[in-house]
Amino acid sequence: MKKPKKILIIGNWKMNLNVSQASLLVSRLDKHIKTRKGIEVVLAPSMLDLQPVSMQVDRRKFRLAAQNAYHHDEGAFTGEVSFTMLRELAHYVIIGHSERRIYFKEDLDEIRDKVSACMRNGITPILCIGETKTERRAGETRQVLHDQLMTALSNLTAEEVSEMVIAYEPVWAISTFEGDIAKPDEIGKDLTFIRDQVKELYGVQTEEKVRIIYGGSVDDHSARAYLEIPGCEGVLVGGASINYHKFAGIAEAAYRVVKENAEEKE
Repeated sequence: MKKPKKILIIGNWKMNLNVSQASLLVSRLDKHIKTRKGIEVVLAPSMLDLQPVSMQVDRRKFRLAAQNAYHHDEGAFTGEVSFTMLRELAHYVIIGHSERRIYFKEDLDEIRDKVSACMRNGITPILCIGETKTERRAGETRQVLHDQLMTALSNLTAEEVSEMVIAYEPVWAISTFEGDIAKPDEIGKDLTFIRDQVKELYGVQTEEKVRIIYGGSVDDHSARAYLEIPGCEGVLVGGASINYHKFAGIAEAAYRVVKENAEEKE
């Protein structure tokens, strides 16, 4: 019998919270989020906060992610942090987030190199892909997803792809960009397309192991609806992740989904 994958709840703190604020948030999350079977909670602090948070956090309850890194392992790259430097701090790194693509002009090749560097250093990439509102209206969603996905995975083996996380993060549904609310049935079709692309290129075994999640203005009110989409194995949370009440609510919603799914199978 195939072992069910844990639901991923990833909190991307973005460029928020100084060190003392981050410490306070971790303390509050620790009190309000329970360790639940079938749930994996990941915190993604800013780079400055990552090291002190790593010393404070309960690793039995939370895993850590970095929000970005540079694809060279070392060298004369003033101001950059490499994946090599993150090995002992982070289990995951977010790569290709829409804000990196839009604000910092990260292109397909750069994201491909970051995914490769992440794998090379034994860290799990959380690859974000997604189309803009203009691209969606033009009927280009599938082409955009195909190009972003295939380029990012092009240097990886099937085994490496099976270990990663792919986050479908439509730009048109992100509050940062004044996005629309994404309907679960719309999202379900796109998640299925992404999974089919992985299966076509890397085979059924890889497709069954890779984790595909959703990100786009997820909060404690909407999380359950997205987690109930067939094939959705977690959520990438933005603004709601720095509100401990909302983030704890998302984790609890995930637990209820896991519990109900388990009861249905009994």
